[in-house]
Amino acid sequence: MTQENPTIKIASVQMGVELKDPEANLARMVDLIQEATSEGAQIIVFPECVVTGYCLESREEAAEVAQPIPGPATERITACLQDLDETYVAFGLVEQDGDQLFNAVQVVGPTGLMGSYRKVHLPYVGLDRWIDPGDRPFEIIETPLVKLGINICYDGGFPEPSRVLTLQGAELIILPTNWPEGAENFARHVINARALENTVYYLSADRVGTERGTRFIGLSKICGLNGNTLAEAGEEEETILYATIDPEPARTKQIVRVPGKHVIDRIKDRRPDFYGDILE
Repeated sequence: MTQENPTIKIASVQMGVELKDPEANLARMVDLIQEATSEGAQIIVFPECVVTGYCLESREEAAEVAQPIPGPATERITACLQDLDETYVAFGLVEQDGDQLFNAVQVVGPTGLMGSYRKVHLPYVGLDRWIDPGDRPFEIIETPLVKLGINICYDGGFPEPSRVLTLQGAELIILPTNWPEGAENFARHVINARALENTVYYLSADRVGTERGTRFIGLSKICGLNGNTLAEAGEEEETILYATIDPEPARTKQIVRVPGKHVIDRIKDRRPDFYGDILE
């Protein structure tokens, strides 16, 4: 991001996934990265577990497709980005670290791994029944373009992760996700709320298709600082959503509706001394 051009173009990739076929999924991701970058995208976000699939039926099956971070998937996406200036890709997979398995997202740029996140909140469904809960604090990933925060799927249903990332300086929070049927209200309403309450840009990237009888509902979305919808997808189609954002207002947090008469700042106006019950 340069001073002359402070805006960046972000992309949410809504796609189908082949269960337990990392090579096929990575090949498809490379094609979609090329398509997104040809449209000027600089931050490209893929769904949760896009490399591995999600409906894994045991810890042993999850271990069969798990990879370290950095690992083969990191190398494949880095190679795809080497000739691109300031382009960053976030994508999900099952991470192996010694005997531990995590539902993770890594961010990769032209020089390799920028950072990763392990899902903290685990619902009792799919892969998350068998793996270990994330063991690292929420931390932003600094890219030359934007300060990036990551939640994964179920994390987004809790307000605290996004608020912690916002207090650390996040300007864009991403939610790679695998929403099954039943999560429609989450997809349609919560993304906007997280953006509004934190004055950040918020992007969800969901998958489509059916895996072992579970249908995923799409409805990927990009939201602006006021909770307004900048781009959204339907329930079935593979598509890439785009939005152009300016990180500067996400840094200042002030929303000036009428100068000197109506100014909103949902970070400065907090009253933490009244929030003690949250920590109980």
